[in-house]
Amino acid sequence: MISVKNVLVLLAVAFTAYLAARGLAWGSAPVPQPFLIVAALAFYLGTTWLCIFWEPASSKAASPAPAVPPATSAEEPSPAGQSPAADAGAPTPADGIRGPIRLPVPAMILALACAVVVPSAISFSVGEASRLASFATWYLGGIGALMTIVMVRRRPWTAWTGIVVLTIASMFWMGPVNALALGLVGSVVWVTCAQLLVFSMDRAARDTARLTRLQRAASAWQTSQVVRQRERRVQVQKALAVAGPVLTRTVAQRGMLTDADRLEARIAEGRLRDEMRGPRLLDDEVRAELERARRRGANVTVLDEGGLDDVDEPTLAIIRAQLAEALRSASSDRLYIRTSPDERIAVTVVGRSPSVGAPSDEDAVDLWREIPHPGRA
Repeated sequence: MISVKNVLVLLAVAFTAYLAARGLAWGSAPVPQPFLIVAALAFYLGTTWLCIFWEPASSKAASPAPAVPPATSAEEPSPAGQSPAADAGAPTPADGIRGPIRLPVPAMILALACAVVVPSAISFSVGEASRLASFATWYLGGIGALMTIVMVRRRPWTAWTGIVVLTIASMFWMGPVNALALGLVGSVVWVTCAQLLVFSMDRAARDTARLTRLQRAASAWQTSQVVRQRERRVQVQKALAVAGPVLTRTVAQRGMLTDADRLEARIAEGRLRDEMRGPRLLDDEVRAELERARRRGANVTVLDEGGLDDVDEPTLAIIRAQLAEALRSASSDRLYIRTSPDERIAVTVVGRSPSVGAPSDEDAVDLWREIPHPGRA
């Protein structure tokens, strides 16, 4: 499968292999230690490719992008909330944004060891007469490419330490002017650009994640508003269905209502209050019993305070049937029906009536019924 990740991996491998291959092109020039050169090249390639491909087992599921050499200017987006300016904290995917993961410690140590060993090994093995030849100065670009990969793999302190070691070694073996002229400046520029690119993409990833969260919050708010508007429309339709006939009759009679009309108005008001305050407690049977209680003159209060929010419909049907039975046998002047916060009790029904011989404003409790949650101890 051809993807951006695979293309970048291929470019990284090809670029570092090209740099290392330059170290074998000494031709007819006398080389005192050819085996040491080959060993240094093998160590460099093994370390570089290890830094490209090695990912911790726990991070493979995230499919992060590999490090890329300085020959490319594109990198995978990095996860939000990560800064390349420090070695602390491995990035993890956030809000669908993925990026290079932090280089494991063993690979980091090998990369630093490569920056220490390879320049001196190459300069010693080619001899003093060939130290400025192209096959002897390849490590300036090679170590720079390796440190760029280390930077992209989020080890900035290690990358800059490797550049400092490369600077010291190259200036020691070929002189400051020659080192700067033959590629040391390019390596420093590569690592600097890599750090700026990673920082810029991390910032873009954080902004993208923040905008995504804001968009989700706005969508959730809009959805909740749509749901509330729909609920209000349903409530308005119920109110019109219940109170519409009463209001029409009131207007037609210009407020001159009979006792029967006033009773119907009170019952309509009670229905509206029930629908608004305790809709989960109501079914046709419960509504009929509430109307019957009001027609005999009882003052009924229905209040659902959230105790039945997590109850499914079959369980609600059982609770409503028991509530209708309790109302059918009630004869109190005042009825209070409330959901209970207790995990065992679903609904509490309390009835109060004036007690014999007591002051008129004092009522006695003549009904107390607790309807338990079906199936709960």
